[in-house]
Amino acid sequence: MASKAFSDEETISPTETTRPLAESTEDMTKAPSPSTIEAEHDLSFFQAVKLYPKAVAWSMYFSLGVIMLAFDPQLLGNLYATNAFKRDFGYEYQGSYIISAPWQTALSMGNPIGQCLGALFAGLPMEWYGRRRTFLACVLGTASIVFIQFFARSAAVLLVGELLGGLILGAYVVIAPAYASEVCPLALRGVLTSYVNLCFVIGQLIANGVTAGTNQRSDHWAYSIPFALQWFWVLLILPGMPFAPESPWWLARRGEMEAAERSLRRLAGKEVDVKKALSLIVETDRLETKMQAGSTYRDVFRRINWRRTEISIGVYAIQVLSGIYLINYGTYFFQQAGLPDQQAFNMGIGFLAVGFVGTCVSWVLLEHAGRRTIYNTGLALLAILQFIIGILDCVPGYHEKTGVIWAQSSLMVVWNFIYDVTVGPVCFVILCECSATKVRAKTIAVSTAIQAILGIVMTVAIPYMINPDQANLRGKLGFFFGGLASLSLSWAFLRVPETRGRTFEELDIMFERNIPTRQFGNYDIRHLTNE
Repeated sequence: MASKAFSDEETISPTETTRPLAESTEDMTKAPSPSTIEAEHDLSFFQAVKLYPKAVAWSMYFSLGVIMLAFDPQLLGNLYATNAFKRDFGYEYQGSYIISAPWQTALSMGNPIGQCLGALFAGLPMEWYGRRRTFLACVLGTASIVFIQFFARSAAVLLVGELLGGLILGAYVVIAPAYASEVCPLALRGVLTSYVNLCFVIGQLIANGVTAGTNQRSDHWAYSIPFALQWFWVLLILPGMPFAPESPWWLARRGEMEAAERSLRRLAGKEVDVKKALSLIVETDRLETKMQAGSTYRDVFRRINWRRTEISIGVYAIQVLSGIYLINYGTYFFQQAGLPDQQAFNMGIGFLAVGFVGTCVSWVLLEHAGRRTIYNTGLALLAILQFIIGILDCVPGYHEKTGVIWAQSSLMVVWNFIYDVTVGPVCFVILCECSATKVRAKTIAVSTAIQAILGIVMTVAIPYMINPDQANLRGKLGFFFGGLASLSLSWAFLRVPETRGRTFEELDIMFERNIPTRQFGNYDIRHLTNE
């Protein structure tokens, strides 16, 4: 629900709310009045929360799948540092067990390969069957695949579980931001779409906490318990599925106006005029149809949408290029940097706890600063920190200087905080705001797939760069990711526009008129709408 369409004078009367839906279907298709659009802009964050508490709750509910998505690869990265897992799935090297780089690569690659294919597949059932049914199918699929991971006692069986699990997990990151952007008003769009990043952090944090508690066990439960925990989220999600409202945008595009209105009523408070909210949805869809934005995967790459697709792919890919995959190897990285095993696990928990706080801080920034400013500033800081981490690794006698080791590890924590204040959460906001509504699910799917392909590259490369029996680069990885972040910053400065405070209809018009990137923030939309 992309519009609020509310003012103190424009509430729904008791007789209006009880009027048969069929009597007002024609009214729903009328173009929204200027006052409707102004009300969308004037609504504050706290007013929106008060008017749309159910939309907030359901958006958070659909994001629970992202916690499962983040939990799996983070868990696997931590298991590489768990003695029982290394003994059962690895081999002995210089007196201790390790998982070989080829098997680390294969196991870790199962998730991103699955995500790549799963994300692309998710875009189709989301359009055919809706967001709610697709989400339900994915949750049931996850419940089944966890059995393979739980009972795996060989690397080959676990690899099958990771590949199949990734196919389903990849759909969650497409469903969650698409649904959030479609059920919330403009004032809540930044927070609820960036909440997806918080779910990533929560999943990673839980994985770190669980493995910190089980890593001292000497039996298979050291890794079986963490795998079994994934069933908890399935049990948490399933009871709410019969009551979950479908996206009103999806229903309206299918011409199911009465169902769309019912969905809006379930998402909004009684004070909201849902007919005016629906009129803005219909008008935005009409505008995109007139612009021939299309609704297929081919349309994602057509000229009318290409600029929007490029931005969506770029901001998501930069998550990988700036170094996010190091988080999955956080505990292992701290071990290789020289911290004792238990200190490495504790640092891994603190690493992600700081990320949790950072995402919450980002919500404050999103209310007071532009997306472009936050994103580019954060990316610049990430590059600087990576270079400093790399320089510290070059200090002579590194292993004998515990102060340098702790400084390097602490800078990784600072890096993660800045990432989760800026690039991490703001990526999902820009991704949802820049994609056209008709192809939003498919644009997110394509962006997720390309990000996953880059993730596959990193999954292949990082074990060989960080393992002691390979390149053993440790913190020198900072030079590699610092360089990639610098290149990414150059692209973002030239291509990422300011989308804060714009309705989807306004963004459609501005992209269609090809407004220059650096003029988006200050452009007077009345110059366009009055033509």
